[in-house]
Amino acid sequence: MFRWIKDLFFKCYNNRVLRYIFYGGLTTLVNLAVYYLLRLVFKVPMTPANVASIICAILFAYFVNSRFVFETKAVGFSEHFIEFVKFCGARVSTLVIETWGVWFMASVLKINDLVGKVIIQFIVLALNYVFSRFLVFTRGRGQEKG
Repeated sequence: MFRWIKDLFFKCYNNRVLRYIFYGGLTTLVNLAVYYLLRLVFKVPMTPANVASIICAILFAYFVNSRFVFETKAVGFSEHFIEFVKFCGARVSTLVIETWGVWFMASVLKINDLVGKVIIQFIVLALNYVFSRFLVFTRGRGQEKG
């Protein structure tokens, strides 16, 4: 029984998309936890809380995506720095989409901003995967699996 669980775990873990979904879920939790903390505990206005939570999520996401999801082949400070800048640039574009999306859902559609934040995460998760896979973590792609 334990061998079956172990085999299933490694089969799932060897799939990049499943790893991305797992770590993307953790990144989303970081994003939402910081947002809720800022909004509900510290009473920070919606947009600054949203931007701060996204920045925290971006930093967390770079670490887990470069190390565990896309297993970066970057070597040395300069290659990692270039990769980080590309990652941040891609994430700034989804920051704009997310910030606008939460505002639109709350202000125009009159959806609770906390609910709107959760809904927009699905769009952002998909866009971030595409950007990371095809624009950011591209070094050594010929040796990759999955």
